[in-house]
Amino acid sequence: MFLVIGSNSFSGANFVDHLLSNGHDVIGISRSDEPQSVFLPYKINKSAKKFMFKQCDIVKDRDQFGKILKDLKPEYVVNFAAQGMVAQSWLRPQDWYMTNVVAQSSIIQDIASLPNLKKYLHFTTPEVYGSTAGWIKETRQFMPSTPYAISRAAMDWHLFALSENFGFPVVFSRAANIYGPGQQLYRIIPKTILCGRLNKKLKLDGGGISERSFIHITDTVRATYSIVLDGLIGETYHVSGRTALTIRALVEKIVQQMNLKFEDVVEEVPERTAKDQAYLLESQKIRDLCKWNDEISLESGITETIDWVDKNLSELSGYPMDYIHRS
Repeated sequence: MFLVIGSNSFSGANFVDHLLSNGHDVIGISRSDEPQSVFLPYKINKSAKKFMFKQCDIVKDRDQFGKILKDLKPEYVVNFAAQGMVAQSWLRPQDWYMTNVVAQSSIIQDIASLPNLKKYLHFTTPEVYGSTAGWIKETRQFMPSTPYAISRAAMDWHLFALSENFGFPVVFSRAANIYGPGQQLYRIIPKTILCGRLNKKLKLDGGGISERSFIHITDTVRATYSIVLDGLIGETYHVSGRTALTIRALVEKIVQQMNLKFEDVVEEVPERTAKDQAYLLESQKIRDLCKWNDEISLESGITETIDWVDKNLSELSGYPMDYIHRS
C-alpha cells in the first residue's frame, strides 16, 4: 500500500493515477478537500475504487496523521507536500519554515515508526542548489537563496542525517519545471495559454531571460515510480529533460502554437528579487539505474496542454490565475 502526501498537488494527483494504473492500493492525504476533477486525473481511472482520500493538514493535525499511519500501515510513503512558491516566500517566510521544516520533521517521526516501511520518497526541488551554470549532478553543493529554498534544503539535510545515522529508508527525487494538463493555473505554461485564450496579458518577469529545462508530468511520474521501487536508500535522483531554453523562448513557442502574436499576449515586467537565473539538472543517474528516458517532447506536451485548456476553458476561466497564499 502507498501513502501519497500532497495527493491534491499536480505531481501528487498524477502519481496517484499512475499507481492506480499499476494495480496499487493508495491512500491520499492533503490539507484541503479534493478539488474539481479537471485537476485530478485519478478520478476517471478505472481503478479509482482502490484510492482512499483523507483530508489532513500536516501542520495542524499531526495526531490525525499518526492515526492514519497506525490504522493503515502503508509500506511506501511518497511526499509531495510542501509550501511552494519562491517570490512569495519572502513575504511570510515563517509559513514556509513551519510547513517545510517543522511540520515535515514532525511527521517523519511518525513515518519512521511504521513497522513495515520499505521506502520513503521525498519529492524535493532543485531550488536548493541556487542559481547554477551548466548542467549539474546530484553531488552539487546546496546554496539556497530564498526562504523557500532554505526551508527545502533544511528538510533535505535532516533526512540525510536520519538516513546516515539511523538507516531511515529515504530516497530523494528532484524534478525541475514539471508541466502538463491539470497543472495549477498560476504556472507559466497553463497561464500563458489561458492569457492567450482570454485576451489577458501575461506578466513576464525580467523579460523571461532565465533558463530552464521542462519535463512533462507523465515522464515525471514514471521516473518517480521507478525511484520508489529501485532507487538506492540515501541517494538523490534528478528527473529532467536534456533541452534548455529561456522562459521567453518557451512563451514564444506557446503563442506560436496558438497562432497568436507575442506582443499581444505578453507584458514585460521587472525581474523578481533573488530569482535564480538558471538551474539545469543532469539526469544520467536515473537513466542508468532505472532505464528511464523522457519520452514527451516539449512541443507535443504544449499541444496536449493547450488541448486540455481548450476542452475545459469554460470551467478554467472561472479560477484565479494568480497564486493565493494559505498559511
